[in-house]
Amino acid sequence: MKSYKLSILILFAALVNSYSDNWPAWRGPTGNGISDHVNFPSNFSNTENVNWKLPLPGVGSSTPAIWGDRIIVTSAIDSKDGVTCFSKSGKKLWTQKFGSERGGKHKNGSGSNPSPVTDGKHAYLYYKSGTLAALDLDGKKVWEKNLQEEFGADTLWWDLGTSPVLTDEFVIIAVMQEYEGGKPSESKDSYLVAFSKDSGKLAWKTNRTYKVKAETGQSYTTPLVVGEKGDEMIITFGSDHLTGHSAKDGNLIWDCGGYNPTDKAMWRVIASPSISNGIVVVPYGRKGHFAAVKATGKGDITKTNRLWTKDVGADVPSPIAHDGKAYLVTDRGHIYCFDLESGEEIWNQKLPRSSASYYS
Repeated sequence: MKSYKLSILILFAALVNSYSDNWPAWRGPTGNGISDHVNFPSNFSNTENVNWKLPLPGVGSSTPAIWGDRIIVTSAIDSKDGVTCFSKSGKKLWTQKFGSERGGKHKNGSGSNPSPVTDGKHAYLYYKSGTLAALDLDGKKVWEKNLQEEFGADTLWWDLGTSPVLTDEFVIIAVMQEYEGGKPSESKDSYLVAFSKDSGKLAWKTNRTYKVKAETGQSYTTPLVVGEKGDEMIITFGSDHLTGHSAKDGNLIWDCGGYNPTDKAMWRVIASPSISNGIVVVPYGRKGHFAAVKATGKGDITKTNRLWTKDVGADVPSPIAHDGKAYLVTDRGHIYCFDLESGEEIWNQKLPRSSASYYS
């Protein structure tokens, strides 16, 4: 386990000193995993192209958030939900702890799977325990709450996968979990919830429950935030539906279904959607399919806005939409590039087999 904890910072340490811009959240500033920087080191080992490495105080599976000279990463600390801040030179600046950790169920999971997100003023942290907290960048607590205490325990079969996202006003969490049957209930079933970034006060909470079979309602994806200040939209995927919601009040703008036409059980989703040029791409069907949807319109856009579907997909890896192309890496390491609008395959390549490799 020690080497696992170290590996969180080994690759990252070589990256941060060569990249001057902020990387404030999981998959970067746009949520697409895109960097305009092109001069990253091409080879890594335990010693090659490593500026420094430090152990974390406990297990954590999140990715760090960077703002200025600060690198913020979550992990367990003394069996508590914790966060550590390092400088880009590797100096530990501060740590902070919250309530008791709710440990990982999966062998590679943890109670700190969600990645932190920052707007440069505050860092926002979310944990499997339900704790959601805001700190300033010097580690001082601004506010803290627990979603499970307020809204009920989650019914996910596995550890959290979703990370918090920010709009101009709010920090937003997607809780998409097991549908318990009967009449959908906002207090017990899936929902999106928004809190004031400054105060933690509840801004809105909207039900996002669909009647689906066992496990299919569970989603480990992270939402996308798109649009300009004052007119932002939240796009999220789960329960066989891709949906767009107003960031102001959580109201549903559009809904694209049809991702499980035979109503199968166990079709939970892990890979997050990606967007470019107003087109969202999303893998679904437990690695069997890949689709593109035009993220416009109102109401049910299932039949009008689906641009294309491919019978290739990914269960865990999230795709990338960028510059007119859609990139997909399958769970077995086969990468595909499609034209974003037409779905025409541009190229594909099988990556060398390896249990621990990174490609760019």
